[in-house]
Parts: sequence; structure tokens; C-alpha cells
Amino acid sequence: MKSLNWMKVFVSALSIGIPAITMAMPAMAQELPKVYDASVPRERQIALALSAAPAEVSSNASVYILGLKGYEKVREGTNGFSCYVGRSFLKPTETTVEPTCFDAEGSRTVLIRRLRMEELRANGKSEAEIKADIANGYKEGRFKDPSKPGFLYMMSSENRLGGTANFPPHLMFYAPGMTTKDMGFDSPPQLEYLGMTHPGAPDNLIVVVPTASTPPASPPGR
Repeated sequence: MKSLNWMKVFVSALSIGIPAITMAMPAMAQELPKVYDASVPRERQIALALSAAPAEVSSNASVYILGLKGYEKVREGTNGFSCYVGRSFLKPTETTVEPTCFDAEGSRTVLIRRLRMEELRANGKSEAEIKADIANGYKEGRFKDPSKPGFLYMMSSENRLGGTANFPPHLMFYAPGMTTKDMGFDSPPQLEYLGMTHPGAPDNLIVVVPTASTPPASPPGR
């Protein structure tokens, strides 16, 4: 995904909280190959995609899996959501693993771009050629960024976005043009639970990592 460099910074900010989170994550994440591709069994891909959102959402969503010719829709949904496992190449021998469920707005915009990227990869295009094609697609109006509020689920415990630890389950909200100042910060926040991908850009996202709530302290004298 386009926010990988930011994610590396965000993972560093999460360094205190990640160990406890990752200890509780299923060991089955280790079963996934370094390069996530069409060799991952169909049922494993489906289960991984559906793990991105609550069952009430993912059970009624469209589902895509990665095949030899790119993504294939294996189920038509009824609620406007679309679940799949995205990937980006960190290096030729390693990819990210991004179980994601887009809402209707993301399915109409972001997902279309990601499907096109895998179609090009399946046709043997280089990452540079893919980047150029996507840039031209934006210029020609074939691709668009979300134009209204919405969000995507990435609540799987198997998010692999780079580095040694899995990235914790999180939500991402479309925030086109929004900056850190709009959230009350003069500079990017160094928080364990909140961040932005591309402040000020049309494809900007707010990232929220849910944390366990802490009961308020008891008033003095009780």
C-alpha cells in the first residue's frame, strides 16, 4: 500500500504496545509465505480476508482471492462491503499481507485500483510500470480516491506490513486533505493508537488502533 513508509514509523511508535498484542496473536500467521501469492490455498485466503472485519459485516461482504490472473471474486456480497487480502512488495522476496474489508465507498474507489495493480502484476509488469499505469489512471479519471467519509476494517490479527512484528488490528478512516493540525497537533502525533498516512493528500487515511479501555480512577476517599 502507498502508506508503507508511514507504517514503519507508526510501528516504531507502537513499540511499547506491540509485544503484548502480538503475543496474543495466532501462531498461524507464520504459515503464510514471505511472498503472499496465488499459491496460498483458496480457503485460507477466504478465511484471512473475512478476518479483517466483524463477522456481522464480513459474512455479507463480497470476497476476492488472489489467482493466477489477479484477483477473482468468489462471492457476491449484499451489504456493499468487499473483503480481500492486499499486498505490496517490500522487496522481490517479501510482500505485505493486508486483510482488508472496504465499505461501499472504498469498494468503489480504492479497491478498483488495487485490483488493477494485481492484474498488471499477473501480466508480468514491473512495479515501476504498475506505478506509472496507476498514475495515468488517476489523470484519465479511471481511478478516484474516496470523496466522502467512510472507513475500512483491518482488524485481522495477521496484518503483516513490514518489520518483525505483526501490525495490530486497526481501523482506517478516509480523510482526504485533512492534516494533523485538523486533529489539534502541530506535528505528526507520536501515539500508540492514532496516526495519519498522507496528511493533506487526497488519499490520506486516519489510522486508529483500538485499545482496551481503562476504568477511571476512583475519587479520593472512596
